[in-house]
Amino acid sequence: MVSSEGIGRLAVVVGGGLAFAIIGVVLFIIFPATLTDLLGVVLALAVALVGVRLAGNAASSLFPDYDVAEVAVEGPISRDGGGGRLPTTPGATPADDIVEQIDRANDDDNVRALLLKLNTPGGEVVPSDDIRLAAKRFDGPTIAYATDVCASGGYWIASGCDELWAREGSIVGSIGVIGSRINASDLAEKVGLSYERFAAGEYKDAGTALKEMDDDEREYLQGLIDDYYDTFVERVSDGRDLEPGFVRDTEARIYLGEQAYDMDLVDHLGTRREIEDELADRLDTDEVTVEEFEPERPLMARVGAGAQQVAYAFGAGLAGLGDGRGFRLRS
Repeated sequence: MVSSEGIGRLAVVVGGGLAFAIIGVVLFIIFPATLTDLLGVVLALAVALVGVRLAGNAASSLFPDYDVAEVAVEGPISRDGGGGRLPTTPGATPADDIVEQIDRANDDDNVRALLLKLNTPGGEVVPSDDIRLAAKRFDGPTIAYATDVCASGGYWIASGCDELWAREGSIVGSIGVIGSRINASDLAEKVGLSYERFAAGEYKDAGTALKEMDDDEREYLQGLIDDYYDTFVERVSDGRDLEPGFVRDTEARIYLGEQAYDMDLVDHLGTRREIEDELADRLDTDEVTVEEFEPERPLMARVGAGAQQVAYAFGAGLAGLGDGRGFRLRS
């Protein structure tokens, strides 16, 4: 049996296509007498095709057929998906885009549940927490689903959802924080470079690659790491209802999904189809229809993203050197 929404969508598409076809005939066949019939027919058909496309988009907006939103967090997590002046690895997750997608799903009256697909090794701390908070704000059931990897910042995000599902072979965990720097002081000395300090504040240049770190600087930077780790443990403990001591005892290890399930780091093991069946039961419907929410980007932004991927092919090695100039912190 065809639903009323389906009939409505079909009516909008057919009506829109006919309307644009008529407009095309009037504009390119009847009105301008100087055009040849063949050219007029071709242009009319082109206008009709555009009309069908536009009508289809309008029909999707007027008669949506989905009730679950899916937002994917894939690749390393950062604020803007790249960062820095040099090209970085394509495929990183822009946290601001993810937050926008979740908030848009939350504002969509047709969306009754959120499926957050996680395939990420982690990344920057604050952007990860922004995504966690967006998931926590969602008004409805939220299920995080680990595909291949849900580690570090990915697990931080999952702590903001109602449940975490994974596959038996998923990699889960790495509840920890790491900071790193490249010590290039010996290399600088060999090539005749020296570091001259102009700074206000004792620890302003702590972690600079061109000088040796003293014990006070190491203690200072380690203190930052420890503070972030305490926050991570607190988020996981509260969100996953786990004892803080147990979370610390994992010592940032990674686990396969089956072991993570046995340890209560994961709520359920299952496939995507099984998750949809579970959501259908919770929403009291025969089946759910999942809509993939994607960033709303203008044309020039999409062109810029493609250009960045091309630039990466030429500059990835140089970017790797650039990233190591200072102290880096990530979950």
